[in-house]
Amino acid sequence: QVRLVESGGGLVQAGGSLRLSCAASGRTFGRNARGWFRQDPGKEREFVASFGWTGSTYYADSVKGRFAISGDNAKNTVYLQMHSLQPEDTAVYYCAARVHGSTYSDQSSYNYWGQGTQVTVST
Repeated sequence: QVRLVESGGGLVQAGGSLRLSCAASGRTFGRNARGWFRQDPGKEREFVASFGWTGSTYYADSVKGRFAISGDNAKNTVYLQMHSLQPEDTAVYYCAARVHGSTYSDQSSYNYWGQGTQVTVST
């Protein structure tokens, strides 16, 4: 059974930092197959960051320069380092893994999802 488990969420003040982790089990995913999305209640789930199949990184405009995705293939884990957090970054953050999907920012490209971890940024 494939599982993606996020951790590292929590409550942080505006301007602070958090590092999310997503560990996969049941199947090995290269880091290039992984991405992060987030969803605020009442809103659509949106793309945050991902690797492309060539290893390039991609970010939503709203997080460019503040967030960084990284991965450790040996640990089957990807990370999302978040700096300069703002209240609008408050959401449940989900990691995802894709098998063949080519559109890194499209949720439909991803086959596996974690349960999510809550990030709350206070003013």
